[in-house]
Amino acid sequence: MLIGDVARRSGVSARMLRHYESLGLVRPTGRTGAGYREYSGEDIRRIFHIESLRSLGLSLREVGSALDDPGFAPAELVDDLIRRTRERIAGETALLTRLRRIDAADPAGWEEVLQIVALLHALGSESAGKRQRAALSSVDEGPVPVEALVEAVLSESDPNVAGALRWALAQAGADGLALLAEGLGSSEAEVRDRAVRSIAEVPDAEATALLREALTNSDVVVRRCAALALGARGAADAIPTLIDMVVEESNDVDAADALGALAGDPATADRSATGLVGRLAHGSAGSPARRRLAQALADIPGTTAARALAELAQDHDRAVALTAAYVLARREEPR
Repeated sequence: MLIGDVARRSGVSARMLRHYESLGLVRPTGRTGAGYREYSGEDIRRIFHIESLRSLGLSLREVGSALDDPGFAPAELVDDLIRRTRERIAGETALLTRLRRIDAADPAGWEEVLQIVALLHALGSESAGKRQRAALSSVDEGPVPVEALVEAVLSESDPNVAGALRWALAQAGADGLALLAEGLGSSEAEVRDRAVRSIAEVPDAEATALLREALTNSDVVVRRCAALALGARGAADAIPTLIDMVVEESNDVDAADALGALAGDPATADRSATGLVGRLAHGSAGSPARRRLAQALADIPGTTAARALAELAQDHDRAVALTAAYVLARREEPR
């Protein structure tokens, strides 16, 4: 079979067949009377073998070794091909992600594209200072790829950089909330914590709704962070978790402050007082917990809180009794 026929049937161009011949990969075994190359059936099978191996990512040199070296062992080469393919896929995925972020930012011109590329590079820098500066400057430098900010904040371990990223996301408003909500379901505790902290800094109704959902999260850290944020927003849903925090001595001072802030509404104040007194009546609260509950009752108005403090002022634990008596005295002072 002549080279043109082989090219048509194999899909390998005549030019590439000549290149294979120059490399010694496949040589036509015959010649016509006019001196033209003539390929045998075995030659054509070798061409298909070459193309099959090339489809796996082997170089032409590796193809030659695979076909001609009797001692060639494929396992090591296949492992290397797997590694190289993974690296290539990772590189292509990173490029695709970068392009999508640029597209999502909807740049008006190449100047904005260049600004976005510079921001993405800075957010991925090994220098914490560069990452922080990138986060702080992102709001003032044209379109912001919110997805990049979310990914950065969910992976950032430096507290200063994380704070700057949360601030930048808060300026972006609700745009990044859906992605942050996905972070709440992460299998990694650190990511869940970073997600709820970031949501807590977005001051809108959608963020508040996500924080309410977070009160039922299986991660206690997420629940507590959400409760503190909701308390600051006047959401009474947070009261049970805030009371648990007081009892369990987890950010108990902040939790008590949040309960006090919520007590500005009479209905909410009564709910807080009832919850705190209920934990006292349960009988399982030890002396340290009773002392913290007495402190939390300090800023809760109403007779329910006052009666509970009066009882605590007679507590058998002197520290608890003194704390309750002090709180009662402060409550009775003219304001």
